[in-house]
Amino acid sequence: MIHGSAVVTGASAGIGTAYARRLAQRGHHVVLVARREERLRALADELGLGAEVLVADLARPEGVAIVAERLARPDVGLLVNNAGISGYGPLAEADPAVLAAVLQVNAVAPTLLTRAALPGMIERGGGAIVNVASLLAFSGSLPPGPLPHRATYAGTKAHVVVFSRVLAGELQGTGVRVQVCCPGRTATEFHAVQGADPLHVVPGDLAQEPAEMSAEDVVTASLVALDRGEVVCIPGLDDPTALERLTAVEAELRRGSRRELAQRYRG
Repeated sequence: MIHGSAVVTGASAGIGTAYARRLAQRGHHVVLVARREERLRALADELGLGAEVLVADLARPEGVAIVAERLARPDVGLLVNNAGISGYGPLAEADPAVLAAVLQVNAVAPTLLTRAALPGMIERGGGAIVNVASLLAFSGSLPPGPLPHRATYAGTKAHVVVFSRVLAGELQGTGVRVQVCCPGRTATEFHAVQGADPLHVVPGDLAQEPAEMSAEDVVTASLVALDRGEVVCIPGLDDPTALERLTAVEAELRRGSRRELAQRYRG
């Protein structure tokens, strides 16, 4: 069981709200981070127990700095990097400002916030980082339909997956745990919004497609996996050996690191 305060980013809706509620039930002092102050204060009132509101826009360096300062305090035992934006759309048509925001919120912010939390956790010999990614990180070159146009979003989530897995190895023996949670399609407002604006509704049918799992079930899986020490949590995956096969394939690919050129590229 992780002790201390739990900082949850993207706490104003969906999976973030579900994490906040569950962690409060577990007895954590919860620090709620998001842009929408009204929603955060309503959630803090619901949770009670002195839940803390921290309004910050993680698309901006100053917002990341605000949260990083809070994470450096000695009471923090758990960081849930959940905040994210989609930026869905064909890359050739995307607004560069939206792409920059997706990179900042989905990849840069969780990296820097993890950096802010780790020194204290390592010094205290315990703590945990949970990074929320997506199964789209594993979607590769599959074309849109029914998947969204997602090159930047999937790229940022692939960063989160690799970052978390490599970091978990780096932190072995410190007492600090790392998990990356990779949900599939989830019953939240996330897929009904676009770009950096949480109130910008996606046109067409994407917002009406049926969701497959509740946010509450995603969080249940994540916390059970965290208690078990699982680095990669895929809430809907019945066969955990799939991850073992992935690790084996990665080892095979790394055999390409050698002096000789592969035969298929010669001549």
